[in-house]
Amino acid sequence: MREEQYNQMADALRKHPGMLGLMLGLNRVITLLTIAAYPMLLLYLLFSEKYEMLYHTVLVPGVAFVVVSIFRRVYNAPRPYEQMQIRPLIQKDTKGKSFPSRHVFSIFIIGMSFMPVFPVIAGVIFVAGVFLALIRVIGGVHYIHDVIAGAFFGILIGFLGFYVIF
Repeated sequence: MREEQYNQMADALRKHPGMLGLMLGLNRVITLLTIAAYPMLLLYLLFSEKYEMLYHTVLVPGVAFVVVSIFRRVYNAPRPYEQMQIRPLIQKDTKGKSFPSRHVFSIFIIGMSFMPVFPVIAGVIFVAGVFLALIRVIGGVHYIHDVIAGAFFGILIGFLGFYVIF
């Protein structure tokens, strides 16, 4: 999205506080619900005595999250609001570390964690992940390639970790 396009879209949303509030609220709610769902999955696996699956469900996302975080820090891609004259709809002061989107990566790796146990819930998480990706781009804190890469790496690492390696 070019600077002019972004500013036009953002100005239109700012003129409709209800829509802007909905977008910002969804950003927060989707993130918080996903964060809450993951420990609930871990508790389910623990109390169901599915210890091997519990081990994988902690190990795969945990290691992947650390690797993605280190990569983001080293690669240090700038965010849209650093490169363009825009005022993002999602307030963020972070410099760099845009690629890949860790929010989107996290929701997709968590979705992949649910896939072997609760595929329907995983599907709901993936749909929420698409919305979160769109919100992060519309919010001006990520480029489209950041969120696509986040989703791709979340799905790829989840697939490898849950279906190929283990």
